Amino acid sequence: MKRRDELNKLHDLSAEELGAEAQRLKESLFRLNFKLALGEMDAVKTIRREKKSLARIQTMMRERETEQAAQK
Repeated sequence: MKRRDELNKLHDLSAEELGAEAQRLKESLFRLNFKLALGEMDAVKTIRREKKSLARIQTMMRERETEQAAQK
């Protein structure tokens, strides 16, 4: 998925959905790192892509938190 498409999809998600997606990515990263350590697969590109996606989601969640705090 292209980065712009991913960002558009993430902007449309609610805070709960972003949290669920972040949790899914964390679990996926754990499994990929485990498989990489066992030598079952070469998942370096996949790990890198998922880390970046997780960072984007966490950034969006933090931006929303600061916006809500500023509105109060």
